[in-house]
Amino acid sequence: MATQKMLKFVTIGREMPEKRAADVRSEDFHEIYREFADAKAKEQASRCSQCGVPYCQNHCPLHNNIPDWLRLTAEGRTREAYLRSQETNTFPEICGRICPQDRLCEGNCVIEQSGHGTVTIGAIEKYITDTAWEEGWVESIEPAEERPESIGIIGAGPGGLAAADRLRRMGFQVTVYDRHDRAGGLMIYGIPGFKLEKEIVERRNRLLEDGGVEFVLNCNIGEDISFDAIRGKHDAVLIATGVYKTRDLDIDNADAHGVIRALDYLTASNRIDLGDEIPDYADGELDARGKRVLVIGGGDTAMDCVRTAIRQGATSVKCLYRRDRANMPGSQREVQNAEEEGVEFVWLSAPGAFVGAAQGETGPATNVNAEHAAIAAVRVQKMRLGKPDVSGRQSPELIEGADYDEPAEMVIKALGFEPEELPRLWGAEGLEVTRWGTIKADFRTHGTSLPGVFAVGDIVRGASLVVWAIRDGREAADSIVEFLGNAAQVAAE
Repeated sequence: MATQKMLKFVTIGREMPEKRAADVRSEDFHEIYREFADAKAKEQASRCSQCGVPYCQNHCPLHNNIPDWLRLTAEGRTREAYLRSQETNTFPEICGRICPQDRLCEGNCVIEQSGHGTVTIGAIEKYITDTAWEEGWVESIEPAEERPESIGIIGAGPGGLAAADRLRRMGFQVTVYDRHDRAGGLMIYGIPGFKLEKEIVERRNRLLEDGGVEFVLNCNIGEDISFDAIRGKHDAVLIATGVYKTRDLDIDNADAHGVIRALDYLTASNRIDLGDEIPDYADGELDARGKRVLVIGGGDTAMDCVRTAIRQGATSVKCLYRRDRANMPGSQREVQNAEEEGVEFVWLSAPGAFVGAAQGETGPATNVNAEHAAIAAVRVQKMRLGKPDVSGRQSPELIEGADYDEPAEMVIKALGFEPEELPRLWGAEGLEVTRWGTIKADFRTHGTSLPGVFAVGDIVRGASLVVWAIRDGREAADSIVEFLGNAAQVAAE
């Protein structure tokens, strides 16, 4: 009987939750997908083929037991499905919303390869965890016994919070330090509400705080407290700061008025959404309303920027990317959503210069000193794809003589992120970094060159996905427990 509830991918087609109409959703910052109804979630879960070798699970960084919780959902055993999903994932309701499933679990679904359309794994994961919160199945943190050892975690993003949750559930005393006034990292300040509403993150933060995790916010390491002081205060330290230094362009007028960094732009928008007062938004510098907006870049951050600009009321929004659609790093699903909302993609295009007009000038836009210029246009260079580079992707090559000026009052640089120089900023002598500036850590234990100091997430990997940070945080928590156990044994001897 149970088997009859599964293997329905031949008779039932793939179906995503209904999207709100583009002209409606582009007016606000609420999530664009409606919830699956219970019957629809069961129906879509029943399409799972229950593979002997589930590629969806193999390609999930957390190795979530996806076939099991799909089957439990199809059988109406939603609470059991939730319990199974949270065994391996600290934040399943967040991953269900923002993971690029088309590149991970769903992109490797066996029935997708056979031409039947993948199971809607992410939407079902979101459904079962949202149901768990609504029904009160998400349990507060109540350790079986308290442990005296103390762990300091620097960074309240997904990696740090995942480690904090796991360590606190085992009874350790956990303190999380973060430079911002709210915990959540880029989940709060970088990812727009239309992909991840902020209450979803804040709800998890409250669960951690109520469970005994201490948060020390508005705290800059190296300024408000030294790195050595944190090491002295705690038995182990985890670095989970992420990467926040914006990559830049080496072109004319790179700092012209109206040329802004993606993170500054997204942070301001998210703070407004959270009810904060932002002077740079109020005076128009970080507000796209009434402006022609160009976003430079092809990753997920660029997609967040173009879709935010639409919602702020930009006159037009264009995205410049130096490769073609097939070679862009961002989610194709996000590109489709952006196009539906009115974004125009200009493929095989790169900025050659930022063109400005001197204050008071009414003639043609010209290259002028950035201190006296407001952006008027971007000189666009047309590209073609040539031979593959070291990564195997075709390298963009300039087409001579094909430049043109694209008018713009706001240009957003979404070119990726690099690590800050933590050893120098923190005075952390002996903390080794790679040639890219990321912290050098063992890929199994996440231990660094300093004893008792571990590191996870983007500060080790470079800019990556939330799901990888969660995995790192969970693994590092277990390594910290082992380290503390060994330290206690040595002390006893």
